[in-house]
Amino acid sequence: MYKRGLKLWSCNTDFYYDEAIKLYNHGVFDYIELYIVPETLETLLKWKQLQIPFIIHNAHFAQGFNLAKQEKAERNREIYEQTKQFADKLNAKYIIFHGGIDGDIKETAIQLAMFNEPRALIENKPFVALPNRMGGEFCRGYNVDEIKQVVDTAGCGFCLDFGHAICAANSLFETTPHPNLLPHKGQFGGAREQFVYDYCKDFLQLNPNMYHLTDLDDINSPFDSHLHLGTGQLDFNRIFDMIPQNSYVTFETIKNSKENLNDFIEDMEWLKNFQ
Repeated sequence: MYKRGLKLWSCNTDFYYDEAIKLYNHGVFDYIELYIVPETLETLLKWKQLQIPFIIHNAHFAQGFNLAKQEKAERNREIYEQTKQFADKLNAKYIIFHGGIDGDIKETAIQLAMFNEPRALIENKPFVALPNRMGGEFCRGYNVDEIKQVVDTAGCGFCLDFGHAICAANSLFETTPHPNLLPHKGQFGGAREQFVYDYCKDFLQLNPNMYHLTDLDDINSPFDSHLHLGTGQLDFNRIFDMIPQNSYVTFETIKNSKENLNDFIEDMEWLKNFQ
């Protein structure tokens, strides 16, 4: 059995909060991965009332957090200190960080190391940022080398996001040497399909502490889509072969309703096919 995680945001203290209590009591999931929106410390007391295990996700570039830029260091520290308060009060097992946009992976590693955070995990990212949404072009932490540099410098752990890894692989497929693959460039299946799953496998050498999982509407795309499990093009037989039993797996699928988590229940029912 996997340890199944429900992804929520610190501002989700309305409908999702009560739904989460109900689903946890019915054994639908095992922990909450709580994304901490900056300036929401007023919600901490309410989250602390829950008798549910937590993993914490630090804010990312969309909320002004960018470890890859030295000039962002002061604001990065301010945001992290808020996140740390949540992690401390909620007895969180891990705090997940993104590497940033543009900038330099060396700066990412240095700033994360300066937090001296023993619960820190660095998450891998796609190669290109979402257009018109992230204010930058290239994500830091898109390949094994960049993630390893952060892990080694900061002494942190690693969260493997399969969707992000596949998106990065698609960005790099045409320019990365892979002479042993069949010549079906640019097509679904064949060389590209083998390449993207091999790209995911390469990250396993870093011994992930946990995993993020969604489906993708286009296995050839450089952009993540966060589809519900089994509704896209991913081969989950291949993916679950890479995830050891008892691993922490957060399901970052989209939420179709602002009033319930019925779609998450369906994802967890579908997951039983692989446990």
